[in-house]
Amino acid sequence: MTGGNVLTLNSSQPLAEAVAVKADRIVKVGANEEISQLVGKETKIISLNGKTVVPGFIDTHIHVADFGRLLAWIDLSEVGSIKEMQNILRERVEKSLKGKWLLGRGWDLARFAEKRLPTRFDLDVFSPDNPVIFYHQSGQVCVVNSKALELAGVSRLTAVPTGGAVDRDAATGELTGVLRENATNLIWNIIPEPSKEELVEAAGLACEKILEAGVTSVHWMVLSSIELSILQTLLAQNRLPMRVYMIIPMNLLDSIMDFRSTDALALRVGGAVISADGYLASKTAALFQPYNGSEASGNLLCTQEEMKTAAAKILNMSLQLVIHAMGDKAVDAALTAIEQTSKEAPRKPARTRIEQAAVLNEELINRMKKQKVIVSVQPCVVASEFSVYSATEHLGAKRARWLYPIKTLLKKGIPVIGGSDCPMEPLSPLLGMQTAVTREVFPEEQVTIDEALRMYTVNSAYSSNEENIKGSIEEGKLADLTVLSHDPRQVPPSEIENITVEMTIVGGRAVFSKNGP
Repeated sequence: MTGGNVLTLNSSQPLAEAVAVKADRIVKVGANEEISQLVGKETKIISLNGKTVVPGFIDTHIHVADFGRLLAWIDLSEVGSIKEMQNILRERVEKSLKGKWLLGRGWDLARFAEKRLPTRFDLDVFSPDNPVIFYHQSGQVCVVNSKALELAGVSRLTAVPTGGAVDRDAATGELTGVLRENATNLIWNIIPEPSKEELVEAAGLACEKILEAGVTSVHWMVLSSIELSILQTLLAQNRLPMRVYMIIPMNLLDSIMDFRSTDALALRVGGAVISADGYLASKTAALFQPYNGSEASGNLLCTQEEMKTAAAKILNMSLQLVIHAMGDKAVDAALTAIEQTSKEAPRKPARTRIEQAAVLNEELINRMKKQKVIVSVQPCVVASEFSVYSATEHLGAKRARWLYPIKTLLKKGIPVIGGSDCPMEPLSPLLGMQTAVTREVFPEEQVTIDEALRMYTVNSAYSSNEENIKGSIEEGKLADLTVLSHDPRQVPPSEIENITVEMTIVGGRAVFSKNGP
């Protein structure tokens, strides 16, 4: 690769013009003249024409299987009217087997020309025999057709779940097909699970989209045992084009005893996660003080002793200890478990990380520093906590000031790693970096573009003990590279997400190119 702007993220050689690759490794980084001396008859030369090369992005928190499932859904994000929604539905019904569930997402009333909510009657016209569920872009509201209501046994007499609502026609009292919040589960819970073959295909499609985003490695947050089988199938079929570091839940620890990967660089079980609490959006994150205007403060999902025992088991299996903890009470409990196990571990424990550490304070941050804890955040989640879930209102300004204090953590020398939480949030690392750099609420926690880049490269590689083979562009490291149309340091911060991923290279092989093979 010659004639480029290479951001190595290697402090001893931060900039270069060209990179030489042999097999799957970087063999030289330097000026065009230096690299040209290595060119032979069989050398393939990629002329960058001034484009920017960065280390391959690493997404440290992504639900690949769920992302694949959503990609199979009907995309309604650009629909401008109910009539247009009906036309899309009609086309999908014509291509689908009778009785097959049709799922969609992304519609928004604000874009509809009719200025009203869609109803089951709108959907029934074109789908009398296929059950349909179309989710609003927020995911908190859906519209379903009559067939879906029938299969779910939902009628005018059905009890509405607590925390949910079922819309009715004001004149007749008939169900309109619009369900809100917890009531959406009345339909969701009866949708049949896809077959393994369908899940493999969906996950394969997700992998392709991940490469298009410039991501060369993922920390795959595994949720079920079927995902272990999906991963092995993709690897066996040579359809796992990026590197996968698996993080599994506690209930699957025993399942990995028989898990085998023929290529540890491509796929390995890296860590196991303990869930200390829930989420701020649902007010299940565990806090020391109640949420504003409420008596609820969330609950820990396990006792301190249970957390310690689970942590010890993870470490004894030579896996990375990952603890999901959002509320300050949960973070406190997570740190206590880390402190206890580090004292009792027979050998130096692996690097530990706290996932989605949200509500912090100075004392908790100092303890994180002392225990050398890694903090995993997803910048788009941070933005959503404030803009969608009203974190300042629910926590109060004093606590909200310490919500995801990324800059403060970095200043303290605490490694912060970046992820997407896709499909709950957008996949794009560039959008994630932009969001971290342009943070609007408590802007004193904005980071520099260099710090944001490191969250998705150097820091992420460090978090999985892979800093010696990836995360920066250096001789001897894996040739995992992302080619960008523009230098993220040279565009306005608000336009970082508009940078185009031109090419994604994994192990010296171009696995995605905007211009085709």
